[in-house]
Amino acid sequence: MPITLSTEKFAPKPILDSLPLLPGVYRFFDAKGEILYVGKARQLKKRVASYFQQTNVSPRIRLMVSHIARIETTVTRSEAEALLLENNLIKSLKPRYNILFRDDKSYPYIVLTGDEFPRLTYYRGAPDRRHQYFGPYPNAYAAKESVQLLQKIFRIRTCEDSVFNNRTRPCLLHQIHRCTAPCVKLISAEAYQTDTRNAALLLQGKHHEVEQALRSTMERAAEAQHYEQAAALRDQLRALHTVQQKQFVESVGGATDADIIALAQQDGLTCVNLAMVRGGRHLGDKSFFPEHAEWLSADEIVQAFIAQHYLNRSVPPLLVLDAACDDETLAQLLSEQAGHAVKISQAASGERRQWLEMAQRNALLALQQRKIQQGGQKLRLDKLRELLDMPDLQRIECFDVSHTMGEATVASCVVYENPDMRPAHYRRYNITGITPGDDYAALRQALTRRYQKLAEDGPKEEGSRPDLILIDGGLGQLHIAMEVMQELGLNELALVGVAKGGERKAGLEQLIFHDGTAKQLRSDDPALHLIQQIRDEAHRFAINGHRARRGKARTASSLEEISGVGDKRRRSLLTHFGGLREVAQASVEQLCQVEGISKALAERIYQQLH
Repeated sequence: MPITLSTEKFAPKPILDSLPLLPGVYRFFDAKGEILYVGKARQLKKRVASYFQQTNVSPRIRLMVSHIARIETTVTRSEAEALLLENNLIKSLKPRYNILFRDDKSYPYIVLTGDEFPRLTYYRGAPDRRHQYFGPYPNAYAAKESVQLLQKIFRIRTCEDSVFNNRTRPCLLHQIHRCTAPCVKLISAEAYQTDTRNAALLLQGKHHEVEQALRSTMERAAEAQHYEQAAALRDQLRALHTVQQKQFVESVGGATDADIIALAQQDGLTCVNLAMVRGGRHLGDKSFFPEHAEWLSADEIVQAFIAQHYLNRSVPPLLVLDAACDDETLAQLLSEQAGHAVKISQAASGERRQWLEMAQRNALLALQQRKIQQGGQKLRLDKLRELLDMPDLQRIECFDVSHTMGEATVASCVVYENPDMRPAHYRRYNITGITPGDDYAALRQALTRRYQKLAEDGPKEEGSRPDLILIDGGLGQLHIAMEVMQELGLNELALVGVAKGGERKAGLEQLIFHDGTAKQLRSDDPALHLIQQIRDEAHRFAINGHRARRGKARTASSLEEISGVGDKRRRSLLTHFGGLREVAQASVEQLCQVEGISKALAERIYQQLH
């Protein structure tokens, strides 16, 4: 149970005296009730007291302590449990003084399915014990490129089961020599299993075993005068050699699984570079730019990265760092989570040293690129501040509406906050209950839904209060936005319309202001470039949402009209056949094979779709 301790004028001593010598998590709040910091402790009493010592306190801690008005603590059964709770709270509460690594996406894997004819595919999500997983990969590009390279060598199928089970002739991939067409039995199950086994070995970094197996099979085929088979194996060997020349850096020390973590700091910016080595191959890297890291040491930043990044994620047996991490609890918790020993090592020599140096160079390069990007964004934002006479402009929200002749209307709200777009704050609104094609009504509904809670409950409900709202449209759309803000009592929010020029070309946009005046900026004006960037992102986000909603509605509509086909049967049909077109092409006998579809219902479906 949480212990809440508060006083109007914060006095630490009575509060500290009441804390137990037990493991747990503590939280500091300011006078407004906003979270300042979340931390874990082996002994709460000693750890919290250390913040109020008069000596050896950093300026950052003194500043934070000066704002503390309330402390909350939660006792846990162990320090490992406290570590888990601490990082869950950091991710959910985003305290002002905690370092934050923003990476909520799961990492991609390559999967060989457990079917009779396994499928090779790129995958994100929870693993399934029936399949083989290889990775994780640092990004989708690295995973998809590896899939394409394996296709060139082993020609393993990549199609969905619903497509595979309903093929009657080979597809285009077979014609361009990227698939052996097991769907129509142009390859035996034994030969296909050999290819998938070799692909798995290659993904595990066992290149020499694969090459030796292919070469010996080719020689046996040639001796038996099976020249076509020998030629096919020769082509596989050539493709393998080509791939090895193009492929990622390969380890000479065997099939090693490791993550390399390097840090770079420069001019107040911090970059953590994560390089992934799987099966002895360097698969690529990913750079992270944490928030609130300027007051922390390199060791503290790396330790916080490991805690936030790996908890509830796949962990390799070895983490190689360029900073110290002496937290034994962290290594123990990661080992328990992974089901195998996880070693955190700072001492790197030989090949590991080369990996670490490469990660350090990449971290520094990413940091330099980030500085250049932020410099450009700062110039754009400064010019926009000057144009609008808003020196404190930080957060901009932009709205757009997308539909097809009034069908499946979706409104988008995207957020820019100095110096980046903030996808985590984006919102889509499915517009209902309006006359189809009425953009004004759609915009009114989206604005009302976005700002009603802000008007009633303050900025906590829907994120921070925007300094500027951009409306994609002309004077009519701007008037609608002004009416909504007046109704909600938010007249102080600045509104600007972004109207397309006469020829609807980029660079001819006009800015429409609340008094009806318009201003056209030069096509090379940095302020215009920032507005275009935000407006284009709102347009993209709205279109993607509209297309998804329209596609879902159109896919379901034909089947919904058939008596006896509810949501469950409709999903079963679409999953089994892969789409509405394939359902329409199916015979009555094929429709009967779907779970829950009787012959009478199959005949009814067939007649309705023909």
